[in-house]
Amino acid sequence: MNNAMELVLVLLILPSLVFLGSSRLTACIRALSLQGILLGLLPVLRLETHVTIRVILLALAMIVFKGFILPRLLDRAMLKADVRREVEPFIGFSASLLAGIACLGISFYLTSRLPLPDRTLSSLPITIGFFNIFVGLILLVSRKIALNQVIGYLVLESGIFIVGVALALEMPVLLELGILLDVFVAVFVMGIIIFHISRTFDHIDVDQLSSIKE
Repeated sequence: MNNAMELVLVLLILPSLVFLGSSRLTACIRALSLQGILLGLLPVLRLETHVTIRVILLALAMIVFKGFILPRLLDRAMLKADVRREVEPFIGFSASLLAGIACLGISFYLTSRLPLPDRTLSSLPITIGFFNIFVGLILLVSRKIALNQVIGYLVLESGIFIVGVALALEMPVLLELGILLDVFVAVFVMGIIIFHISRTFDHIDVDQLSSIKE
């Protein structure tokens, strides 16, 4: 693994820390955009000297989609729902950050115990992938605002993608485009749900929905 890929992987830790420690949805969406751009670079850096036009097109598609289109969709959902920040999460932001740091340590430990198919393969991508999966799970269970839960889902998917890039020797375009399509459909549907929740109940705090009685 080259130095450029190591740098990108280390930088991928920063957006996850923003997701855990920031109450401002705008900051989280910007961090998601940065994460998408960095993720788009991974296939090119992973293959190094075996980069083809197909891989370059895949990387560009990921950068455009995850770095710009998805954040734009979330920005529009945020404006339509008229919500700017997470106010009272189930787990506070300081506690979330501490949990995230602990998960990073756990990720290093798990990777050190994991038998890799190739002994020359670096464990760093798998560690960062596990870390993002844990961060996504934390966001899903600890945040009340539906938009933050959407971000949690996307971070979880990004972690799976990082692990896949680390272990896969080849990355068929149809497979990766299928993943992108799944994410697009999921965010599109979640955006519709968020809009209708906000229009009907004047908020998107999922905790308050549990108080609804027939």
